Amino acid sequence: MLETMAQAMNAKDAVSASLAECFVTIEGNRYNFMQIIDFESNIEKSKTSVPILGKTGKGNKSTGWSGTFSGTAHYNQSIFRDLLYRFKETGEDIYFDIQVTNEDPTSSVGRQTVIHKGCNLDGGVLAKFDADGEYLDEPIEGTFDDFEIPEKFNLLAGM
Repeated sequence: MLETMAQAMNAKDAVSASLAECFVTIEGNRYNFMQIIDFESNIEKSKTSVPILGKTGKGNKSTGWSGTFSGTAHYNQSIFRDLLYRFKETGEDIYFDIQVTNEDPTSSVGRQTVIHKGCNLDGGVLAKFDADGEYLDEPIEGTFDDFEIPEKFNLLAGM
C-alpha cells in the first residue's frame, strides 16, 4: 500500500502583510489612502434558531448579515474629519467606498480586491497631540452595506 504525503503550502505563498493598496471614493473623488497602517473588514451573519419536529436540537438559519471595518491610519488627512463636520453642520451623513487590494508578486496566489460599498464612519478623532510620541495615528471604524470581490486569489497547487 502506497502512502501519499500531504502537500504543504510553500512559504513564498504567504501574502506579505504590507503589500496592499487602499483607495477611498467619496462623492466621486477617489483618494489613494496611503496613510492607512492596518485595515480589517468583517461580516457577521445574523442567524435564527429553527425548531425542527423529530429532532431534539434546533437548527440554525442565516437570515442576514452586517459589515464592519476598522483600521489605524497616520493622523495626516482631513477627509474623514470633513465628513464628520458636514454631519454636525447639516445632518447629512456621507457614505463612501473603500477598495482594498492585496498583491504579493512573490506569491503564486495573485491578487485579491474587495470593494466595500456604502461605508459609514462610526465617529472619529477631531484633534490630537502627544508631546512624548514619535508620530500620530488614529483609529478608523465604521460599517458597510455591500461588497464585491472583483479579483480573487488563485487556488494554491494542492488545494
